[in-house]
Amino acid sequence: MENSEIPSVSVQLRQWLRRKLPLLIVFFLIGALVTVFFWQRIVITIDSGEAGILFRRFSGTEIDKIYGEGLHIFSPLDTLFIYEVRKQVAYHDFDVITNKGLTVRLSLAIRYRPEYELLGILHQRIGPDYLTRVILPQIESVMRKQLGNYTAEQIYTNEAGLLTNAILTALDEVGRNYVEVEDIIIRSITLPPEIVTAIEDKLKQEENMKSYEFRLQTAQKEADRLKIEANGIREYHNLINESLTEAILRNSGIEATKELAQSPNAKVVVIGSGKDGLPLILNTDQTSPLPNKTQSQPQDAETETGAASPPTGSQP
Repeated sequence: MENSEIPSVSVQLRQWLRRKLPLLIVFFLIGALVTVFFWQRIVITIDSGEAGILFRRFSGTEIDKIYGEGLHIFSPLDTLFIYEVRKQVAYHDFDVITNKGLTVRLSLAIRYRPEYELLGILHQRIGPDYLTRVILPQIESVMRKQLGNYTAEQIYTNEAGLLTNAILTALDEVGRNYVEVEDIIIRSITLPPEIVTAIEDKLKQEENMKSYEFRLQTAQKEADRLKIEANGIREYHNLINESLTEAILRNSGIEATKELAQSPNAKVVVIGSGKDGLPLILNTDQTSPLPNKTQSQPQDAETETGAASPPTGSQP
């Protein structure tokens, strides 16, 4: 009798649910409304090329944990800060005052990204706007300090690589603030128009001077070449003069006389009438003479030859 009077557990649960059902419905509706209202803070998707740092309401920033790409569920009381960890480019213009008080405007393109392993410390100490808080002011400060000791012309012409040195110094300074600046590109350098005209005119004059110097060097080389050639010709003639003796000249005259005698052209050769007894050649006209004159020439030549030569038996 006593056991039958005690209700079972299931019956008691059903009775409790009947009594608490309105209250349970109210709690469910409240939970559903809270979930719908805070859905974007509870279910968060981190896209490609991004990373997240979580700030807990009661414990602070989690600097040792970085949330990667994908779907994550958080408490609505906490806040997730999302950073882009891919390479980014920022364009920035600023003015530099030279040592002579002139204004030079530099236009830069800065390629940067946060250091992934130090993202929590970057968020805790600098924040999401690290570009305007650290990168741009640091680069401006270093560039102004490095370039302020030079003239506008030196900056414009990048004398001795001063722009490169300034960029390297800026990269080193910015890299100490938990960010990585890969490169600083100088897009343009703007000077006052009159300064640009003066610099361009000076560069033209320098190029003209280099051209004149090159021409002078070319002329000097040509003069040296002609001098060497003249010395060679002089030495050649000296050697020829030393080697030409009277016997060689007489022999050359005899050979030339033989060749003239064999030539079909009309000629008059007087043997022994030239200097040193060499033949004297007269009337070297190439036209053919008349037949009667041609026949009489050998007799005249023999008569002249006989008159020129002394008697056989005469004594000096």
